Amino acid sequence: MLNSEKIGNEFYQNLGMLFYAVAIADKNVRPVEIKRLRKYVRQHWLNVDDFEDEFHTDAAYQIEIVFDWLEDEEKDGEEYFNEFKEFYKDHPEKFTPKLKALIVETAKSIAYSFAGKNKSEMLIIFRLKQLFNH
Repeated sequence: MLNSEKIGNEFYQNLGMLFYAVAIADKNVRPVEIKRLRKYVRQHWLNVDDFEDEFHTDAAYQIEIVFDWLEDEEKDGEEYFNEFKEFYKDHPEKFTPKLKALIVETAKSIAYSFAGKNKSEMLIIFRLKQLFNH
């Protein structure tokens, strides 16, 4: 799937940015959203490939690491969505239909984890689907 360790790590780091952007879309990251993200990483993302980071742990954990780091930054999620968008445009071949579906499913799960559908979170998921369909 991913042709280098560097791109593999960047892939997961950018997913961390995207999922953070979804969680912060309503200006508040809730514990239930973090819990849902961690559940998805463990149940779905660890099995995507065999890439490891420089510490020999599954590179998919980069999703959680970046998400946690961004939480301390307290910035608007829009810039993180845009960074993901740029990564996607630079490496569209890395995003198979199956991976795109898992990304959207994970984003929806995070968005729905607190009080169901939220307008701002739904908007970012809509934009994600638009990005993938172009």
